[in-house]
Amino acid sequence: MIDVSKDTQMMEAIDRIRASVSGLNLKYFIETYGCQMNEHDSEKLAGMLVACGYTKAEGKNEADLILFNTCCVREHAELRTFGNVGFVKELKQQNPRLILGVCGCMMQQKEVADKLYKRFPFVDMIFGTHELKNFPFMLEKALNNQRVFNITEMDGEVVEGLPAERTPGFSTFINIMYGCNNFCTYCIVPYVRGRERSRNPEDILNEVREVIGQGYSEITLLGQNVNSYNYDGITFPMLLSMVNLVPGLVRLRFMTSHPKDLSDELIDAMASLDKVCKHIHLPVQSGSNEILRRMNRRYTVEHYMELVNKLRSRIADVEITTDIIVGFPGETEEDFQATCELVRNVGYSNAYTFAYSPRQGTIAAAMDEQIPQDEKRRRLNALNAVLAETIPAGNEKYIGYEGDILVEGVDHRDEPLLFGKLSNFKMVYVKGDEKLIGSLVHVRVDGFRFNSLSGRIVE
Repeated sequence: MIDVSKDTQMMEAIDRIRASVSGLNLKYFIETYGCQMNEHDSEKLAGMLVACGYTKAEGKNEADLILFNTCCVREHAELRTFGNVGFVKELKQQNPRLILGVCGCMMQQKEVADKLYKRFPFVDMIFGTHELKNFPFMLEKALNNQRVFNITEMDGEVVEGLPAERTPGFSTFINIMYGCNNFCTYCIVPYVRGRERSRNPEDILNEVREVIGQGYSEITLLGQNVNSYNYDGITFPMLLSMVNLVPGLVRLRFMTSHPKDLSDELIDAMASLDKVCKHIHLPVQSGSNEILRRMNRRYTVEHYMELVNKLRSRIADVEITTDIIVGFPGETEEDFQATCELVRNVGYSNAYTFAYSPRQGTIAAAMDEQIPQDEKRRRLNALNAVLAETIPAGNEKYIGYEGDILVEGVDHRDEPLLFGKLSNFKMVYVKGDEKLIGSLVHVRVDGFRFNSLSGRIVE
C-alpha cells in the first residue's frame, strides 16, 4: 500500500506547479469513457489538478488542459478516441499553452499507446492505469515542454491519499478493490487493471466518513468483482456490516458481483442490513453452459438460477439486473435461444446487452467460429425484443406498492416530474417540489412505463 499524502516529493511537485500557474487562471477538462472505475479515476485526476491550482472548464474550448480518460472494453473505442484526439489539434493551434493528455485502460495497451504517440505528436502526456499517483510529476514535465509516455507493466498497487474532486450531489462512488483475477476469455480488464488488490477496511471506512461529512448520503462500493473482496480475512459481507454502521449513511449500494462468488453470507447481509439496498447487478453473460464454459465464467446456468431463487426467497422486493453478450464465438442458434429462455425465466428489471466484439490480447479474439456481424446484430435485436416484453411485465406487481425513493432530480421532458429510485433500484416518477432533491420521499406506485414506475407522494 502506498499513501501518497505522506509523499513529500509529490507534495513538493504540487506546490511547484501551483506556484508556476498562480495568477494564470488555468482550467482543465476531463472527458471520461467507460465504467464507474474510470469515472472515479477521473475524480482523482481532477482532485490533483485542483490541488495544483487549476479550475474546471465547462468545455474543451476554454480549457488549458484536456485529458481523455479512455476505455478499451467496447468495439470502436480506439477509433473514437483517436478521432477525438485529432479534433483537439485545432484547439492546440489556437491555444499554444494547451496541454493534451490521454490516459486510462486503452493507454495501458502499449501497442495502442505507441500508435497514438507516433500518430499525434501534439499529445503531451500518455500514461496508463497504474500511473495516477505520478500525475503531478508528469504534469510538471508537460508544463516544461517535455513529452510524457508512462506505461508501467505491473499488477498495480493500492494507492491511498489521492485527493478527489467528486461530482456534486448526494450519491458517490468508493473503490474497495482494484483489478480482477477472473480472466474471462472476452475481457481485457485483468490485463489493463492488474490482479485483485483489496483496500484496508479502515481506509474504506475513513473515506465513507469523509464523503458523508461532505454531504453525500448514498454510497456505491466499487470493484471489478466486489464480492471477492478480502483483506486479511475480512470478507465483503463483513465489510458491508462495518460500513452499514457509519452514522449519516442513508443507502449503501455495490457493484459489480460475479455469480461464482455470490455467497450465502452476502445474501444474508443484503437481507438483514438496513442501509444495504435490495438490488444486485449479477451479470449472467449467456444462458448456455457451453458458452459460459468458453467464456471461462466458472458457473453453470443451473447454479445461476439457484442463486436467483435464493435472492428472491430471502430478500424481500429484491431486483436483479444483468449484462448479456450475444454472438460470442461458437454461439449456436440453440445457445442463443437458451439465453432468451433464461431472460424469460429470471425476469430482470433491466439488462445491458452487447454484441460480442473482439478485444486484442484476449483469448476469445483468437477463437474459431467467430459470428458474422450481421448475425450478431440480429441476435442482439431479438434479445432486446424479449426484454421489451419481460421488463414491463415485471413492473405490474408494483401497482399499489409503497416505499421510499431517494429523489435524484427533475425530468423536464413533458410536465416536470421528480425521479428517484426505490431501494431495489426501480426508478419512480412523481410530481413534487424540486426542493426534495436529495431527500427520502415516501411514494405510492400507480402506474409504470417500460423500465420505470410512476406514482405520487404520500404522507
